[in-house]
Amino acid sequence: MLLVGSNVGVGKSIVAFVPVTLFALLRFVIAIAVLWPLLRPSKMKRVARGEWVNLFLQALFGTFMFTLLMLNGVQRTSAVAAGVITSTIPAVVAIFAWIFLKERPNGRALVSIALAIAGVVVINVAQSAHGAGVAKESSLAGNLMVLGAVCCESFYVILSRRLTQTLPAIDICAYTHFFGLLLMLPLGLPALVSFDYASVGAGTWTLVLWYGLSASIFSFWLWMKGIRHVDGSLAGVFSAVLPIAAAVYGIVFLGERPTIAHGVALACVVAGIALASIRARQVPPMAS
Repeated sequence: MLLVGSNVGVGKSIVAFVPVTLFALLRFVIAIAVLWPLLRPSKMKRVARGEWVNLFLQALFGTFMFTLLMLNGVQRTSAVAAGVITSTIPAVVAIFAWIFLKERPNGRALVSIALAIAGVVVINVAQSAHGAGVAKESSLAGNLMVLGAVCCESFYVILSRRLTQTLPAIDICAYTHFFGLLLMLPLGLPALVSFDYASVGAGTWTLVLWYGLSASIFSFWLWMKGIRHVDGSLAGVFSAVLPIAAAVYGIVFLGERPTIAHGVALACVVAGIALASIRARQVPPMAS
């Protein structure tokens, strides 16, 4: 969660110098360069046709659209605001599970969802009240793009529930990033050819490499390893680290100044995550 949260700010640092489409394409190139050994034809033949359809939809929402919306969003809003909005993913997943999977949330989950929504509303209302002109419009658009990225990631989670029963998680990661690379090529190729690479310093390119590795591989691997040894409810609590990491990066490295509204929004989201997780901790695991 520290990596995911800090990547919100890292992405904002990068898109200040590198076009979003080029950065997004490089992210997939870096991921596939590492995950390539998992794309063996003999292994991929064992994947059923229906699973490929699911994998493509996961790539479309969870990698391609998520990346474009998130990077364009952080370019227009603060890392603090983007971190708070991104941390509502558990609540949005619960909403989508309710809508698409008919999994009705309990009372605590409903309160958690309401707190997450309240946090997003507080940020947007505060920025609309204190912003001015183009800056206000840009910030609101950025927040909406980040919220769109949250919805895309939540679709990814819903779609992955069935696949994780039949395919290894790391294989799902490799296949979805491969599809993401194919989807991003038409958008990123013009910038890849025409961009003046010498205009960007080595530090920024180092961040691009780090983002590609951490967003696609390190954070994924650490989460999958950790979830095997930590109770699911406790893992939910750690989701609250995401907005804190994003806020710290924004304050320390980007010179952002959080407001009272950011604090209120962060408190709402963190309280919602903790509330939902406390409830889950009281339920004993089912026997397999």
